Amino acid sequence: MSTLGPVVGYRPGTVDLHSPGLPAACRGRIWERSRLEWHARDGGDPLQLLSDFAASHGVPLDDISGSPSVIDSSTCGIAVLLSPPSVIPSPAPAVPDFVAVAFEHGREHRPARVSGPPSTVGNWTPSWRPSEHAAAVEEVRSAISRGDVYVVNLVGHTSAPFAGDPAPALARVAALPGARYGGVLRGETWWLATASPETLVEVSGGRVVTRPIKGTRPATAAGRADLLGSAKERAEHVMIVDLERNDLARVAAVGSVQVEELFAIRRWSGLWQAESTVSARLAPGVGLAGLLGAVWPGGSVTGAPKLAAIDVATRLEPVGRGPSMGACGWIGHDRDGRLAIDLGLTIRTAAIAEGRVHLWAGGGIVWDSDPEAEVAEAAAKTAPIKAALRG
Repeated sequence: MSTLGPVVGYRPGTVDLHSPGLPAACRGRIWERSRLEWHARDGGDPLQLLSDFAASHGVPLDDISGSPSVIDSSTCGIAVLLSPPSVIPSPAPAVPDFVAVAFEHGREHRPARVSGPPSTVGNWTPSWRPSEHAAAVEEVRSAISRGDVYVVNLVGHTSAPFAGDPAPALARVAALPGARYGGVLRGETWWLATASPETLVEVSGGRVVTRPIKGTRPATAAGRADLLGSAKERAEHVMIVDLERNDLARVAAVGSVQVEELFAIRRWSGLWQAESTVSARLAPGVGLAGLLGAVWPGGSVTGAPKLAAIDVATRLEPVGRGPSMGACGWIGHDRDGRLAIDLGLTIRTAAIAEGRVHLWAGGGIVWDSDPEAEVAEAAAKTAPIKAALRG
């Protein structure tokens, strides 16, 4: 475990790299105060470490069921990265499993863009061949036929040599269209950018919202019509919505869980995706650790039933998920000083460490999934990120 001094801070001569979920009004006005980086080998509970770190900066997370105030008004907020629990080693072990960075308000600054040699990305090397990916899809279908699971999210990985300054390349990733949680975090030996569109949890005034995404098609008129008309995609999506409803019910006031929007079509880069909105009123006394214990990892990146789906995916996936399919975002306060939490899922995520850039992509597998189509969907999700990295 390490507690470091300023590492990310906005310095003259750097690209203006904001953290995932940082409110637009705070960009260019904050400075890093302190941070905590943790690896699973360090031992301990990352959710409790997050609560303790936040409390040390005047941000109470032990009870988020009401409208607690941020005690230290000089704290703008805390950037968070949480990797999903895994028994499979990450292909990017230099990236911590948990990062919390506390920021404070400071004078306004307008960093200049770097002028130097462009970065280069070498040839991509997937951790499994398309035939192996397709075979894993068939294995999931077999597990479904046995009644072990209903849907499993399978995640693959690819990496490539990377040379040069990561900042401009990752800034392009974070700026991809539809990136609700577009942003960059970095340490002394690692960088991470996310272009995630998906909300894991958003909490304000004791109300929690999650927005699961399931269902993908090319962002064309035909693709939209195909997604809206797909019985397979809709069934898969509804299963995950039901899972999210059940997860929230574990920490919600009785009778408060509701689906506010079902199967809405949103655009991310060159893709249509189906998104729903599920909300609830938190039960009295629920803290952030309790909430994340109920909903994390997110159902859209695990499957259903959640624990059984995780077991199947762990057996079939070629490498660990590392920082992908976890959580990232911002814990801060609104204009009235009341606590506000906005954490997304680290889908559409790139990590750079030890001279390589890493990408992950997955998709939900159900009984009528087509293996070749699933392989193509994963490639479609990484294509915009690869293009952004190349510039």
